[in-house]
Amino acid sequence: MTDFTIALAGNPNAGKSTVFNALTGSRQYVGNWPGKTVEKKEGNFKYNGFNIKVVDLPGTYSLSAYSLEEQIARDFIVKEKPALVVNVADAANLERNLYLTMQILETGTPTVVVLNMMDMAGHRGFQIDTQKMSEGLGGIPVISAIASRNQGLDELRQIIADFVQAKQEAQPAGGIL
Repeated sequence: MTDFTIALAGNPNAGKSTVFNALTGSRQYVGNWPGKTVEKKEGNFKYNGFNIKVVDLPGTYSLSAYSLEEQIARDFIVKEKPALVVNVADAANLERNLYLTMQILETGTPTVVVLNMMDMAGHRGFQIDTQKMSEGLGGIPVISAIASRNQGLDELRQIIADFVQAKQEAQPAGGIL
């Protein structure tokens, strides 16, 4: 069984930890980033024959590396090179969240956007066309979710599995992701 590492990134209070707990079944390792005091959460889940390690990055508004959280998130995405970044965005505060999304895309790392808290966005009168948003972001997957109700997470698991399957098939024998 091949292992893949994905990162969860997003603004504080966007629901990353809820997505993390739903994906991993709350099977997590909590520690500190080496030499840092910011909490690090890691967990695993199996899906369609893949063992997927999930790293929940600290909540941050950007990758500018002005704060410790920003530095950790940027360094993990750029230096550790996860197979995929799942960018959890608060659908009710989309403009603020898309700044980080654009910075993640600029790193060239494969990305999926999870528009979390779609119920709150609906209560505020927002209607978000995920297909048009996907097209505007260069064709990356954009899914709507209400992670606290486990809505949209089966679709996320399937997107992750499809991605790692395609990545594995494109990898030469003996390659490392």
